[in-house]
Amino acid sequence: MDGWDDRQVRFTFGDVVLDTDRFLLERGGEPVHVQPQVFDVLSHLVRNRERVVTKTELLDAVWGDRFVSESTLTSRIKAARRVVGDDGALQQVIKTVHGRGYRWIADVDAAVEVPAQAGPPSPHPRALEQRIRFCTASDGVRIAYATVGQGPPLVRAAHWITHLDYEWQSPVWRHWMEGLSRGRTFIRYDERGCGLSDHDPEDISFESFVRDLETVVDELGLERFPLLGLSQGGPVAVEYAVRHPERVSRLVLVGAFVTGRLARATTSEELRESEMQAELIRMGWGRDDPSFRLYFSSTFMPDASPQMWSDFAALMRRTTSAENALRLNNVSVNMDVREAATRVTVPTLILHGRNEVRIPFSQGREFAARIPGSRLVPLDTRNHLLQADEPAWGHLLSELDAFLAEDESTNRPEEVHM
Repeated sequence: MDGWDDRQVRFTFGDVVLDTDRFLLERGGEPVHVQPQVFDVLSHLVRNRERVVTKTELLDAVWGDRFVSESTLTSRIKAARRVVGDDGALQQVIKTVHGRGYRWIADVDAAVEVPAQAGPPSPHPRALEQRIRFCTASDGVRIAYATVGQGPPLVRAAHWITHLDYEWQSPVWRHWMEGLSRGRTFIRYDERGCGLSDHDPEDISFESFVRDLETVVDELGLERFPLLGLSQGGPVAVEYAVRHPERVSRLVLVGAFVTGRLARATTSEELRESEMQAELIRMGWGRDDPSFRLYFSSTFMPDASPQMWSDFAALMRRTTSAENALRLNNVSVNMDVREAATRVTVPTLILHGRNEVRIPFSQGREFAARIPGSRLVPLDTRNHLLQADEPAWGHLLSELDAFLAEDESTNRPEEVHM
């Protein structure tokens, strides 16, 4: 098998295709969601199918220097068997060699897509390098930012609850980073109060959020760039585009809102719903019982699996404290960029789920009505955070790529200072 790791390969066994270049697994021609670590386990086993792979080798290959228990590996093996349709009792794909490790035993066809001698291959998604740096806002708060990929920049305004490090491994966000960094440098940063940014800022406000975005793009030396506003990042991106139209070449709003949950509440029921969310954060964020955080998971991704809900809940808890989550939420629910939206002058694309549970489609429609010349693209989904295996995700990427391809500033190289 020497040389396989220098090539991009599609492995086919039965009705399953494992594409190591596109980080894609298909069964019966349909994509199947696979957690990153599970995909890595499958890839390593199939690449070394001529021999038994020891547990130690698998742990080193997938987790590197991080310490994980053997039970973690066992759970990933079980998940790997499930996604390829392997019966745990019969073990027709991955065989457990007791006392030694695991061996791939299914017959495989390996189609080499790009031979090594044909030139450098495109980077394997799992080999994408994330570079994390820090900059300091005008009030002394340290903001963590990260870049991934190569090419012209795409900046994502920070939104509620992120963690540059943990989300890098999270199945909730991994496909976003892979998809949005193809052919470009994807830039994102942690909001003050969460992730790797300072957790105890005196000022958590809408104005400070806009200043932090200004700080990051200035630190990177970006003169002109497309700006992505997802969810709560939408109002921040809109305000930045109004203040700095000469620097924003294109504006993309995904699942964003014109007015926050409390600012748009007009009925007693909507007011109670906003108050209930704040109370859930106050009471349940730091508890070991994940049921409180699972409420948020189910509203962000109603059509995702329970496992994905748990993954998102775990990410939320790691991201920030209950106190900071409440402070950030209180700013978010009161955001209002109705007037600012009417003053946006840059080309704008608005993508929003038709049946979104978290932020109603009416908010996307409101943006489209207020931003002159903007275009609204409905997505066929109920999820606020799109999943890798749903058609709406591919639709979003194709629309975004086409929109940015029309942008002259993304068709010429711009140095991203790291």
